[in-house]
Amino acid sequence: MNYSGIKYTDMVNGEGIRVSIFVSGCTHHCQECFNFKTWDKDYGDLFTLEVENQIFEYFKKYDKSIKGLSLLGGDPTFKDNIPVLIEFLTKFKNKFPSKDIWIWSGYTWEVISQSEELFSLVKLCHILVDGKFKIDEKDLTLKWRGSRNQRVIDIQKSIDTQSIIKYIL
Repeated sequence: MNYSGIKYTDMVNGEGIRVSIFVSGCTHHCQECFNFKTWDKDYGDLFTLEVENQIFEYFKKYDKSIKGLSLLGGDPTFKDNIPVLIEFLTKFKNKFPSKDIWIWSGYTWEVISQSEELFSLVKLCHILVDGKFKIDEKDLTLKWRGSRNQRVIDIQKSIDTQSIIKYIL
């Protein structure tokens, strides 16, 4: 898996101060995407064990300041990213159980919950921002998303109730 960048003190992509990883690879190709270079799965740098360990060390060093981890892109739910992110998130959750994980996907909850492959990744996270960015529904006043069709979903509550539970903003 490649990534285009890591923001170590991000306050835009999720609640609180976060570490945000922008992965490469996306098949949605949303019109006027803000990060279109990441559509190419080979864009950026290889996500290595060294990079993973740098992220873990950062969380150890700034544990009290950082609320969690955010996965954006491209699309973290791009097929090639799923196995790498499952392995990474499994380690992350074991090392930092009190940190939350946000994930953005061009797929909707309905599609994700019907796909064993997609769901295997998303269920490791706490909050999902779902759906493609739609230029005709663009709204710059929204938190954590770019268009009105996108939803901010509490993943674990949605799994427990077997219905979509929106995250209370």
